[in-house]
Amino acid sequence: MRAPGLNLSTRSNAAAPKAATVRRDAERAAGKLPPIMVQADRVATTVVQGVHGRRKVGQGDTFWQFRRTQPGDPAHSVDWRQSAKSRFTFVRENEWDAAQSVWIWRDTSASMNYRSTTDLPEKQERVAVLALALASLLVRGGEQVALLGAGAPPTNGRAVINRLAEHIALESDPGPSLPIPEPLPRYGRLVLFGDLLSPIEDIADIVRGFAAQGVAGHLVQVLDPAEETLPFRGRVRFEGMEGEGGALIGRVEMVRDDYAALMRAHRSALSDLAQSYGWSFATHHTDSPPEAALLALHQHLSEMVD
Repeated sequence: MRAPGLNLSTRSNAAAPKAATVRRDAERAAGKLPPIMVQADRVATTVVQGVHGRRKVGQGDTFWQFRRTQPGDPAHSVDWRQSAKSRFTFVRENEWDAAQSVWIWRDTSASMNYRSTTDLPEKQERVAVLALALASLLVRGGEQVALLGAGAPPTNGRAVINRLAEHIALESDPGPSLPIPEPLPRYGRLVLFGDLLSPIEDIADIVRGFAAQGVAGHLVQVLDPAEETLPFRGRVRFEGMEGEGGALIGRVEMVRDDYAALMRAHRSALSDLAQSYGWSFATHHTDSPPEAALLALHQHLSEMVD
């Protein structure tokens, strides 16, 4: 369990997987995928019953930018006049297209594999359900959705959900705990799912960079309940999941209050950071139903364009 200032975990950091391990992990992830997709669809269906239909508008005609064509772009979207000036082909993007696009990113770092008890989902599993359910909910509302870092343009069909599911199934090695910055269109919206326990300065750099592009964002912190309360007792050895090292604590009860204060301070800093750039911030615990978190997130996204 990683926390600001403590960097602790109750699981050890595994060695780099070999090819056989990677293949086994991929097969295991693929085996989990159908139940996760079923759960995500159920969550999205439950939430969609509690929200009103989104206002539909037509394609805008205010020019925003030209961008290089990407796989999946239809031929009719190519601006041949602009493309004739270069050896590349370009697509003309309008502001409405950018405003209606939502990019989704999920933390796949080693710390997301944590769960304090076997009757709770791992953080990475809950994040996968939320991400898939959000994509499903947005697609049902006619929104365009893309995966941050996947290199594919936003789409509003079932393909984006399948693409996200494929990414989940094929992941084996742990990924970064924060997204890699990349250019997004002005008025785009970005949803970041993760435990957000990285140093606040690192998170601020990411938020600042996307906000400078005119992107509206949402930070969704997903935590195991034990990461809030540190419920362990007595002599416990904690091992870092991301190379932080270990720590042996003689009486966990003696550090519980300080630990809780660190967590509160970190969450307050995250909330202040999001608010300073006009973003939203929410915390979700894996022992709580995912529907409430998804409904609140959908409402925030709706407020951005209503």
